[in-house]
Amino acid sequence: MIKFRLDREEQERLTAFLRDMVRIPSPSTQEDRMAGRVAAEMERLSFRGVRVDRIGNVIGWVGADSGPLLMLNGHMDTVAVSDAAAWTRDPFGAAMEGRRLYGLGACDMKGGLAAMIYGAHLLHKAGLPRHGRVVVACVVQEEPCEGLASRVLIEEEGVRPDWVLIAEPSDLQIARGQRGRIELEVTAYGRSAHASQPNLGKNAIYDAARLIFGLELLADQLGHDPFLGPGSLAVTDIRSQASGRNAIPDLCRMIIDRRLTLGESEAMALAEVQRLIVREGVHAEVSVADYAATSYTGYPCTTRAFYPPWVIEEDHPLVTRLVRAVRAQLGRRPPIGYWHFSTEGVFTAGIAGIPTVGFGPGDPSLAHAADEWVDVDDVCAAAAVYACLAVELMENR
Repeated sequence: MIKFRLDREEQERLTAFLRDMVRIPSPSTQEDRMAGRVAAEMERLSFRGVRVDRIGNVIGWVGADSGPLLMLNGHMDTVAVSDAAAWTRDPFGAAMEGRRLYGLGACDMKGGLAAMIYGAHLLHKAGLPRHGRVVVACVVQEEPCEGLASRVLIEEEGVRPDWVLIAEPSDLQIARGQRGRIELEVTAYGRSAHASQPNLGKNAIYDAARLIFGLELLADQLGHDPFLGPGSLAVTDIRSQASGRNAIPDLCRMIIDRRLTLGESEAMALAEVQRLIVREGVHAEVSVADYAATSYTGYPCTTRAFYPPWVIEEDHPLVTRLVRAVRAQLGRRPPIGYWHFSTEGVFTAGIAGIPTVGFGPGDPSLAHAADEWVDVDDVCAAAAVYACLAVELMENR
C-alpha cells in the first residue's frame, strides 16, 4: 500500500495556504474572496476543470477522465465572531504557536479544506487514481443551511459522486452519521392594550412563556436511537411585537432548534409542539422556518429549514476502506462515532442516498469557540488519509 506524505516544502505551502484562508473573512453569502483564494490554489496545484458554480461552490478535479467518483466535501463559510472580547488572539490573525494555528474557521473548517486540496494534490502527483476520479468540492452557506450548496452541485450542476467524504472536524476519528435538524417557528398571538391597564389586553409574552416551560419539559421526552442517542430541543431566539414599551405585546415569536434522532420526523416534531399549544390553551401556531438568502454570485437561495438525520453502516465498504486508509497512513485503528452537529451529509446521505462518511482534522469542541485552533500536523495527516482512501476505493477494488 502506498504511504502518502507531504514533503517539507509541501507542508510549508499547505500552512501558508491555510493561514491565508484564515486571514480572509468568509461569513455565509460572502465567500467570494475565499473562493478566489481556493480556486487559485487548486490551479497552482494543477487540478483540472477548476471553476465556480452557480451558487458559488469551488470545484476541481484530479484522476482519470471517467470512472467512479469520490467527492471530498467541505465548506468555505464561517460563523461570525460572536464575542470579540473572549478572543485572546486576533480571529483573523492566523497566529502560529508551535504547530497550532489559531483563528476563526481554523478548525471549522478551513483546516479540512486545506487537507482536502492537498490530499488531492498527493494523488495528482502520484498519477492517481488511474481508474476513477476525485472532485474537491468547497461549498458555501453550510453554517446557516447545511446541504443546500451540495444539492445545487449534485442536482443542478450534475456532479454525481459515488461516495462522499466530509472533512468536518472529527479529531481524526471516523464519523458515520449525525442527528438531523429542524428549525421551528412558534408565534403566540395576544391583544394590545395600554400597559397602564394590562387587564384590557392579552400579553403574548406570557403565553409564550407558558409554551417555553412546556417545551423545557418536552425536551426530556424525545425519541432515542441506540447509536445517535436522544433528540434534543432548545429555544434559541425570542422576540415580541408591541406599539411601544408602554403597550401590551400582541405577538411573540420564538425559534426552536430541534435535533432529530433516527426514527423522528418533521411531522413528529411539528405534532409535538402543536399538542403542547392545544394543552396550554393559547392562541399560537407552529411552522417550519424558511431559509432565504442570496449567494455572492447572485443565486437566490430558498428552502425549508429541515435537515434529516443519517447513518451509514459500520460494515459499509466506504467505512471499512476508510479504516484501512487511516491504519495505513496513521498506524492506528480510528475510533468510529458520529457528529453531534449537522453537516452537508443531510443532503448527500439523508436525501440523495449517497454513501457518506466523515473524517477531518480538528477537535469538534473548538468549532464556534473563541481561540479556535487546528494542529497543522493533523491537517497534513488528514491529507494523506484522503489520498489513501481514493486508492482504496478505486485502485484496490
